[in-house]
Amino acid sequence: MDGKRVLVTGGAGFIGSNLANYLAEDNEVLALDDCYLGTPENLDDAVEFHDASVLDDDLPTEGVDVLFHLAALSSYPMHEEDPAKGARVNVEGFVNTVEQVREDGCDTVVYASTSSIYGDRTDPSPEEMDVSARTGYEASKLARERYGEYFSYHYDMSMAGMRFFSVYEGFGGAEEHKDEFANLIAQFADDVAHGESPVIYGDGTQTRDFTHVNDVVRGLELAADHELDDVYNLGTGESYSLNTLVERLNEELDTGVEPEYVENPIPEKVYVHDTMADPSKMNEATGWEPEISFDEGVRRVCSYYK
Repeated sequence: MDGKRVLVTGGAGFIGSNLANYLAEDNEVLALDDCYLGTPENLDDAVEFHDASVLDDDLPTEGVDVLFHLAALSSYPMHEEDPAKGARVNVEGFVNTVEQVREDGCDTVVYASTSSIYGDRTDPSPEEMDVSARTGYEASKLARERYGEYFSYHYDMSMAGMRFFSVYEGFGGAEEHKDEFANLIAQFADDVAHGESPVIYGDGTQTRDFTHVNDVVRGLELAADHELDDVYNLGTGESYSLNTLVERLNEELDTGVEPEYVENPIPEKVYVHDTMADPSKMNEATGWEPEISFDEGVRRVCSYYK
């Protein structure tokens, strides 16, 4: 992608800032964020920052060619604190932003959904499998996908919903500001590097498809370039347990920190124990495949502490 005018909502957040900075090398990029989870310090000078909410009536949509809608309350706890606020931000904010760019002539939208809707899966999760909403967070992302279908069908827009799998970078990147909401790789690496025990819910056998943010950014750009119009997984197709994660971190940092196992405070009926993507649909549509392996990702995260 080059020479485009691009709007990234949630643009000062973790994934959004990585995307905005990357695209700003060849495009005119506007990053919009209300700074609830993001910080403009994540952004390069080439990115035009707007301190605003996706619920506002006068978003900077004039002349925008592509909308990347990443703004969201992005976790289960955030939604349980205030389900109505979660719906406003994640659903109304999505519809409001898409409608404003549409009225200004933009017909290409790439937006964040979630892999959480697959529930527990030790096998790869294909996009066509049945999904359900067990939490307010998952309900809001499924609502986005339904509204994506509406905008696609009714207005002939390209609406690409990207189901992210456990995206990480590390505290040396743009994740540190997320603190307790950062990916477990980032949190655990920081704990181990400082000689503190990572806190693991349960016995540590739960698995995650850890996907490096650089691979996700490439996937988002490809989705826009190909004007995709469906839902797609962005994950590696491999999963690793939290016990294995701590083991690899100790190996890379040459430490011997033991994790602390605690009772899971998240209700069992909504806790996602295992995730794994089936990335074949995205690969077939765009040629995308992950380039950063789990081991290489751990090395990159740990390099900040050496």
